Amino acid sequence: MRNEDPEKQLAAALGRITSGLFVLTLKCDQIETGMLASWVQQCSFQPPRISVAINPDRPIASLLQRQSLFTLNILESDQTDMIVHFGRGFPLEDDAFRQLEIERGGPGGPVLSEALAALECRVVDRFAAGDHDLFVAEVLAGRLLGDGQPMAHFRKNGFHY
Repeated sequence: MRNEDPEKQLAAALGRITSGLFVLTLKCDQIETGMLASWVQQCSFQPPRISVAINPDRPIASLLQRQSLFTLNILESDQTDMIVHFGRGFPLEDDAFRQLEIERGGPGGPVLSEALAALECRVVDRFAAGDHDLFVAEVLAGRLLGDGQPMAHFRKNGFHY
């Protein structure tokens, strides 16, 4: 592998950065939607905050403004069905939760009943970060829904999904 193209080496090395897989959900007026997110990181202890990187071309990004509420559903290691379901993305007018068991009523978006854990969050800032926007959100509440292990993955190529 040492003799390969430096660009391929960089892509392979970046792809080895491990990340979790999450489903970010939100409710905004009459719209309820969700998306698969993998670039999520806790970024502060006090107050508890997370950062989420989202391509600004994703329809859901237009709904995330300062003070917007959302739910971060932490997937369990065997929930590959959620990757397939949310990985393709949804137009805002589509029912992203059709045939899924969810809980409604919290301040953010729906909670996936099968999720390992859920965090209720409020956007406090947004920054341009290359081809993605970085959303910083304060974590308002959280709860465990299961005992399993969180889903983690790495990419074969650090230049695309």
